[in-house]
Formats: sequence, C-alpha cells, structure tokens
Amino acid sequence: MRAMYAFVCLLLTIALAGLSSPLQAVDSVRKPNVIFILTDDLAQGDVGCYGQKLIKTPHLDRMATLGTRFTQAYCGTSVCAPSRTSLMIGKHMGHSPIRANREVQPEGQKPLPADTYTVAQLFKDHGYTTACIGKWGMGMFDTTGSPLKVGFDHFFGYNCQRHAHSYFPTYLYRDDQRFELAGNNGKTVGQTYSQNLIADETVKWVTTNKDQPFFLFYAITLPHGQHEIDDRGQYEKEPWTDLQKNYAAQVTRLDSDVGRLLDTLEALKIADNTLVIIAGDNGSSFAPTSEIGKLFDQTMGGKLRGFKRSLYEGGLRQACIACWPGVIPAGRVCDEPWAFWDFLPTCADILGTHLPAQVATDGVSIFPLLKGGTAPDRDFFYWELHEAGPSLQAVRFGHWKGVKTGKSGAVELFDLKVDPGETTDLAAKYPELVAKAAKLMTDAREDDPEWSLRDRAVKKN
Repeated sequence: MRAMYAFVCLLLTIALAGLSSPLQAVDSVRKPNVIFILTDDLAQGDVGCYGQKLIKTPHLDRMATLGTRFTQAYCGTSVCAPSRTSLMIGKHMGHSPIRANREVQPEGQKPLPADTYTVAQLFKDHGYTTACIGKWGMGMFDTTGSPLKVGFDHFFGYNCQRHAHSYFPTYLYRDDQRFELAGNNGKTVGQTYSQNLIADETVKWVTTNKDQPFFLFYAITLPHGQHEIDDRGQYEKEPWTDLQKNYAAQVTRLDSDVGRLLDTLEALKIADNTLVIIAGDNGSSFAPTSEIGKLFDQTMGGKLRGFKRSLYEGGLRQACIACWPGVIPAGRVCDEPWAFWDFLPTCADILGTHLPAQVATDGVSIFPLLKGGTAPDRDFFYWELHEAGPSLQAVRFGHWKGVKTGKSGAVELFDLKVDPGETTDLAAKYPELVAKAAKLMTDAREDDPEWSLRDRAVKKN
C-alpha cells in the first residue's frame, strides 16, 4: 500500500510539474526593450534611404531594410524643446506646458511642471530601468523638469540645449553631477569630442542593463549646433566648403553611432526583443538656397516646403525609421501619418496597459500601425509655433492642411494628397474647409498667457 501511495504521489508531482512549465514560461517572457533615438535637426533628405546621394548613411539605410520607413511622421513642432516635450508627455502644442524654446540663465530651459507624467515614468512604473543619454533641455536638475525627477534613473550628457551647441564643451553631466573636460574651450577646440563620450556611455549602459527590461531615450545632438566634427573622414577631400564637409561628416557620424548601438543589441542577443525608433526633432534646419540646402537637396527636389521654424511640411515631417525584428515589417515604406504625441499611448499599448486615469494625452496608439496595420482614426493633427515674429498655427484633417501665417490671420489651405509640397493655396476655392481649419485651430488649444498667439521675440536654438 505504501509503495502504491508513493507511486501515485510521484505521478501527481510529474503531472503538476508538466502543468506548471507553460505557466512559468508565460510569466518569464521578457518585456520588450524600447529605444527612442532622437536626432537633432536631421532632415529626411539627409538620409540615403530617403533619397540622399552625397551623404553616406549605410546603417540607417540597413535599418530601413530591416524595419519600416515612415514618410509622414510628424514632430511635436519645428523647434527643439517643445518638440521633445510633445514626445515625452503625449500632448500636442495646444495643450503642452512647453510650446517654445524658453531660456533660463545661466543654464537651462523652462522646466516641465511638477508631477509631469512622461514616457519614462510609464516604463519605470512597469519595472523598467530608464536612461536619457545625450541632450535633455526640459529643466535643470534643481527644477521640477529635471530628467531625474520625471522617470529617468540615469542621465548622461548635456542638460541645457544652449550648452549643447558645442561638441567640445568644458563639462558634461553624469546624473546631476557635473564633470570637467580638460582641454576643451566650449567653442571649436578641444581634446574630447562630446559624442565620443555619449556613444560610449550608451553602449555601456545598454550592456550593463541587458538582463532586465529597459527604456532608453538616446537624444543625439548630431547634426545640430556649431557643426564641429573631430574627423571629416571620407569627406575631407571633397570639393566642398568646410561647413558642407562638416555637416556631411556629422550625419555619417550619427549613422555610425546608430550602427554601433544596433550591433551591440545583436551581440547581446537582445535585438529581437527591442523596439528601436529613430527620428529627427524637426525637419531640415536649412533653407533650400543655403550653403547646405543647395548641395545636399534636403527637400528632395522641392518635394517638401519649408524648414525649421515653419509649420509647412518641410519643418514638421522628419526622417523616421522603426525596427523590431519579427514584429515590425521589414522593408516597408509607410505613408500613413502619425505624430510625436502618439508615442506615450503607443508605449502603454506595447506594455499591454492603460495610462493612469489622471494622465491626459492627445495621442493615440500606433502599435497596430507599427506592426503593419493601418493608421488609427483621428480627427486632426495640431501645431503651434511661438518663435521670433508672429506666432503660427497649423492643422491637418484628413489630407487637408491649414496653415495660419501670423499677423495677417489668413489661413492657407493645401491638399496634401496631390500637393505635399504645399505649392497651391486652395483657400479661395474651398472656404468651407478654411472655416473648418480655423475652428479646429481655435478648439484644439487651451488659452495660456505664456503662449498667447501674438508676436514674440524668442532667442533661437
């Protein structure tokens, strides 16, 4: 009898072990890593897979073959701090607490308000380790907008976007601790090129955290700033100006550092469990008639009108590629529109959760779009611009785009379906659509004395 009892217990133990294995496998499934690489001023036309012929970007081009390239990914607005704020908090410029570059002396920008809920906080709430490496620009460490107070466990690089104009700064930050860079003058001479340190820190941090789920906001400053480069490489002997050589080298350096990160993910065997998105924080920063614009054709043959500090498509659309092997379709070119304020709800969707009830967002999840589906339904996209001169507004509804040009108060109307270059103003032909655009511009925004729609004189960044 005892032998039979022991035998039955053994069978039950084996059966229960067999039942528990699948449950354990489900519970131990690793949450996906998420990396958002935000470049500073990279235009669609700077990248080979978008049509650039002179500047070499082999790693970004390869990323596009492994993932999806977007032609109508929109930034938050066409300057730095508010665009980054939109990405981090999921709000467009009608509701954002930061709608322009606002300097704080001696260092920093207008900070995010207290208790701002960010993408980083979402991931931290779900057990992720988080880091911002590169440039922040949404609040110094002693303010409510410090990256270390809004969900990031680790910070490395420049906090102030004005400080980030130099690639040979006299100091950088590790978390909230400043460290000096001997031999640099903060202008054009130095022993230490900042991007070398930033790229090294990125690879080190990812390697250190490879065994746990992580969110990395890799905010590379290239190719913005004073266009300093420590090595022109293949462009040194080109018959171009110094600025043209430097700019091309900066873009290619950006490309190589992205390639280095992607290679690290492969070597660590976590690439298949990592979503990587790269985007610019606005469109081209150069006019087509400029020294850079004329040589490198950043508007791709005049395909897009406008550039940084405008609300035409050339200022709002930016280079954007997403890669996640086995999840995001390889080699896809997607013409569906989405915007930075969609990133927060998309991340919640990826995590299989909802945003906290008190967190308001203007975005919608594009996770189905990333996986190869269609774009989500929405009523409109909305932008404001509060820089030097008249404030501007723009709204897109369907394939129609309205742009309000400041002092005159006139709303221009464009049909992006047939005229993505915004060459033909159809306002006189479709007054009812102009009226709809004007109403959306009114309804989409919250009045705020700090962001009134009037002439402003704002220092550029």
